[in-house]
Amino acid sequence: MSILFSPITIKNITLRNRIVVSPMCQYSSVDGFANDWHLVHLGSRAVGGAALVIQEATAVSPEGRISPGDMGIWKDEHIAKQQPITAFIHSHGAVAGVQLAHAGRKASVSVPWEGNKFLQPLDGGWQTVSSSAIPFKQTDGAPEALTAEGIGKVVNDFAQAAARAVKAGYKVVEIHAAHGYLIHQFLSPLINTRTDEYGGSFENRIRLLLEVVEAVQTTWPKENPLFVRLSCTDWAEGGWNIEESIKLSTILKDKGVDFIDCSSGGGVLHQKITLGPGYQVGFAERIKKEAGITTGAVGLITEVQQAEDILANGQADVILLARQLLRDPYFPLHAAKALGEDITWPVQYDRAKV
Repeated sequence: MSILFSPITIKNITLRNRIVVSPMCQYSSVDGFANDWHLVHLGSRAVGGAALVIQEATAVSPEGRISPGDMGIWKDEHIAKQQPITAFIHSHGAVAGVQLAHAGRKASVSVPWEGNKFLQPLDGGWQTVSSSAIPFKQTDGAPEALTAEGIGKVVNDFAQAAARAVKAGYKVVEIHAAHGYLIHQFLSPLINTRTDEYGGSFENRIRLLLEVVEAVQTTWPKENPLFVRLSCTDWAEGGWNIEESIKLSTILKDKGVDFIDCSSGGGVLHQKITLGPGYQVGFAERIKKEAGITTGAVGLITEVQQAEDILANGQADVILLARQLLRDPYFPLHAAKALGEDITWPVQYDRAKV
């Protein structure tokens, strides 16, 4: 059996293979509500053979949205629209997961096809918040530096969102601490210039994430997997780096986190990313080996053999795919054929298997 199509068990969840749908924002919600687009988009990846389908960055508060089109889980009314999605995913042998997120200073922008422009309150935007009052772009409005009370609200918002995720039927929760969003804004010394207990030292900069993890664990079932997505480096001098990510991952493992989703970048505009096939795989490999925690590799992984080799070389435990699964929702079915694996297809599609 290929490693790509071997099962893996994390806590009480067994994934049927090692292919995971990476969270990808669809910017297609109104007031945070899921709709038919999300059901079809996420459901088709389950039909296509992925083992775990992680829903897009789902805002824990209205001000935590990237754009007005982001999905949300900040109020109980959101649950009813998400339950059919999780039920459909599970009915096709996949596991439904959700990424809980707060955009921080990168919030209040228009959807991508409208230019990702900063939105003033009069244009449907809102006041953004961050670790420090430094905008992502000079053309953006300055965020408010979170007070102790504001930080407490963020932590509680994540906990309440996790509680709603249980009711909505998700079996995996991922805390988004990457890509320049709020938690990453506390981690990175290029963004966090605070002088209180949340700024300065490594121990202070990771404090918010640890508090969020602990709060989520009060509402998320202990038997269900808890993931954290990290930007393993800022790709900028003086920024967050892989050594800090390894150190943090070791702490997170001790705190009960089960999996590190290893991405990178997104924090600052002057980042210098060295792009290439599997350019982030080395981060997953180092964290897996040096922190002793289960990891996922993501980023420009597009070929079947490439994914198989990453796993065979012990560089990661699962493969997260993003754009490749937008191009081909049935990539897992095609990958199984390429690797000579006989896997079960949906009965409605079985006639096309041979």
